[in-house]
Amino acid sequence: MKLSVLMPLYNERRTLREIVQRVLEQQVPGVDQLELIIVDDGSTDGSADILRQLQEQHPEIIRSIFLDENQGKGNAIRLAIQAASGDIAIIQDADLEYSPSDYGVVLSPIISGVADVVYGSRFADREQRRVLYFRHTLVNWLLTFMSNFFTNLNLTDVETCYKAFRVEVAKTIPIRSKRFGIEPEITAKFAKRKLRIYEVPISYHGRTYAEGKKITWKDGLQTFFVIIKFWLIDDMFQGNYGQKDLIDMEAAPKYTEWTLERTRRYMGDLLLEIGSGIGNNVRILMQYTDVIATEIDPTYLQVLRNAYFNTPGVEVVAWDATQPAPPDLPEPDTILCSNVIEHIQDDHSVVVNADKILAPGGRMIFIVPRGEKLYSSLDEAIGHFRRYDAERLRSLFTNLGYEIEELFTLNKVGVLGWWYRGKIAKQQAIGRFGLKVFNVLVPIFKLIDPILPWKGLSLVIVARKPTN
Repeated sequence: MKLSVLMPLYNERRTLREIVQRVLEQQVPGVDQLELIIVDDGSTDGSADILRQLQEQHPEIIRSIFLDENQGKGNAIRLAIQAASGDIAIIQDADLEYSPSDYGVVLSPIISGVADVVYGSRFADREQRRVLYFRHTLVNWLLTFMSNFFTNLNLTDVETCYKAFRVEVAKTIPIRSKRFGIEPEITAKFAKRKLRIYEVPISYHGRTYAEGKKITWKDGLQTFFVIIKFWLIDDMFQGNYGQKDLIDMEAAPKYTEWTLERTRRYMGDLLLEIGSGIGNNVRILMQYTDVIATEIDPTYLQVLRNAYFNTPGVEVVAWDATQPAPPDLPEPDTILCSNVIEHIQDDHSVVVNADKILAPGGRMIFIVPRGEKLYSSLDEAIGHFRRYDAERLRSLFTNLGYEIEELFTLNKVGVLGWWYRGKIAKQQAIGRFGLKVFNVLVPIFKLIDPILPWKGLSLVIVARKPTN
């Protein structure tokens, strides 16, 4: 496994050689390759010259990036992550406050496969720390408390330098903060991405402002606003990552509960879900049945495995439902496919392959967007090949000899919003805020749904396989 040490550097000529030597001396169990990426952030004290000398001495390990002017720690770490080629990475300041001798402790949960992110805490139980500023510690505690409140984590030290993470995950997370706001920003994004976060105690040898400490009360104030900003803004993905749409749907858990509650009585003891995405349905289904969560997208699979690692009754399996199922896949008595086949050109193949693994007498529950005439810019934006009317959906199952036990629509109020946004306003997305508002109103929509005279936005079918 390759370790990338990410070191932002600004005016640390007195400590640079020593900290680099300490990093190079570390032997971490499970790590057999090392790269040290140092970003000189416009140093004016000769640090850049020392860095060039160190790179000449260790060209196979040290990679340097030189900036003409100081842009901040956040920007330096962003550049270092982009340049990293390792499997895991850890942030290392260029002073001597944090000891590389703690690498083994910090990296162990990631190397062993139980964590995606690890924070090295200066305030958890540990062997030693240097006693310094009370007010600085108090502000740190307040900022950690605020961060925890808005992320629903229970960290003890959000401002710690020692943050280790899997590189492939970090490369998909945008970093906007240029200065010390990076600490709460990436914490918020780690939390919203539902990564497995661990915390371990580390030693800490803080320094005084006279010795070169740079963070000030202004950075603490900025951190406060960064915490609020990234609580409100869901800026979690670098580039075009489809799971943003699925994470947006987490803003409407009451709607998910409504759809699954309506079909719960048809579910058996072992349910296989086709296209589990990031597990929005699984979190509800696992409360009353064992679940096989299947997915084809590698990123979604990683999210699912992270979320349900060592969870009894939940198994995550890679399966493209347009192809025959893996031979060792257990035989479920229920198959759920929620808002998936409209994204697949050959929807018939999904039903046929699902039929081959479903137990005799078992049920398929398919939820799809209803109404061919409702097809709009919203459908195009999220990759829908089609919307369904009742007869088209019914034929997928009756052609295989299935008995249709129930065929119904729900979310009638949603038709009005979809028509306006997609047909009139030509919008490309509903957005997380709109879904949050919708989620608040779901109990009302659920109450009036049976009495409204038109059909709903979603079409649901329950089809039973012949026992023979």
